[in-house]
Amino acid sequence: MKRILISIAVICFVALGAGLTGCYKDVISPESDPDGPPQAVSFKEELEPLFNAKCTTAGCHNTGAHKPTLETGKSYQSLAAYVNTVVPKESRLYIMINGEMSEYIPSPKDKQKVYDWIRNGAPNN
Repeated sequence: MKRILISIAVICFVALGAGLTGCYKDVISPESDPDGPPQAVSFKEELEPLFNAKCTTAGCHNTGAHKPTLETGKSYQSLAAYVNTVVPKESRLYIMINGEMSEYIPSPKDKQKVYDWIRNGAPNN
């Protein structure tokens, strides 16, 4: 009887140990970790249309109005002075869309795209 109890205890211990050391998969996504690896963002296909729709339609950031000009075809050159690729969170663009201009780009996903684009070196892609 003692042998059976010891065998059951060993089996339980092994099973418990196997359960505790099972597979673990760490998934980092922008939603769970905004400072995780930056996602690829196309300026021409994602950000330029976003800026054009949210920032120029109100008549604010088009030619002759407030700087930077965010019209299609002009926005990349105009944004160069507002981007800090060394310290992205210190980019004036990033600060503005998370501060006083946050009502115009309220979506956290859109803000993350801008942040990831800056962290990727702000390419004209």
